[in-house]
Amino acid sequence: MADFKKTVCDFYKKHARDLPWRHDTSAYRIVVSEIMLQQTQAPRVVRKFDPFIKKFPSFAALAKAPTLDVLKEWQGLGYNRRALNLHRLAKTVMEKYVGKLPKTYNELVDLPGVGPNTAGSILAFAFNVPYPFIETNIRSVYIHFFFSKVEKKEGRKACKKIKDEQIMPIIEKTLGEATKSGPFKKNPREWYYALMDYGVFLKRTLPNPSRRSAHHVQQSRFEGSNRQLRARILRFVMEKPRTLKEIKKEYADRKHPMEQVRKNMENLVKEGFLTKRKDHYAPA
Repeated sequence: MADFKKTVCDFYKKHARDLPWRHDTSAYRIVVSEIMLQQTQAPRVVRKFDPFIKKFPSFAALAKAPTLDVLKEWQGLGYNRRALNLHRLAKTVMEKYVGKLPKTYNELVDLPGVGPNTAGSILAFAFNVPYPFIETNIRSVYIHFFFSKVEKKEGRKACKKIKDEQIMPIIEKTLGEATKSGPFKKNPREWYYALMDYGVFLKRTLPNPSRRSAHHVQQSRFEGSNRQLRARILRFVMEKPRTLKEIKKEYADRKHPMEQVRKNMENLVKEGFLTKRKDHYAPA
């Protein structure tokens, strides 16, 4: 345990990343960064974070903004559903919590787009609460440091995939140890920064340790996918209201038949991205 703490601490002293959401850890900025960082790497988020905050500087500003404006500002990050969830989250905070982000896990996890790990990360980064959570870089660190002997003993092919439930007790123990004394004393926020930065380093220099996780999912190809089709349709309708005939003419082809285009339109309406007004589709 002492070796682990020293390894992470020494690396962080020399190689801590300079990220905009670490300069100001107010609740709103942390929520925006954590939703953006779901399924998107930090360098891409860095480019979009400050412009988004400038456009929507608070929960109140984001809640009042038209959905179209939020989606336009989000472009370039992908997975547009996250933008919709963030917009809904801001409205919930304003309506239910009078503009103040709740500080309990149960309240946070009930917010749109906030799952168990995001709730834990918000508690740690916004409120400096020592709440255990797992994300991809943290997972990599613990697998590399605490499960490498298992792999050597059983062989990579024979080694069973590691579950988060195996890692979580170690995370809880090291969190307690790290924040009890030393440079991270009573500072879980900084301990998690150090873990995540070390995880990024491991992924750059070694075969990704997270591939040995039972929860590792290979991201599907975007080019030519239905996700790409949805994104293109959404951008097309964001320019101005369109009829289904116009949309089909623009995007229906051998690769994406008319039925697929029609189904995507139905889903985009159902999910709250678009509305249907008479024979036209428009941003919600």
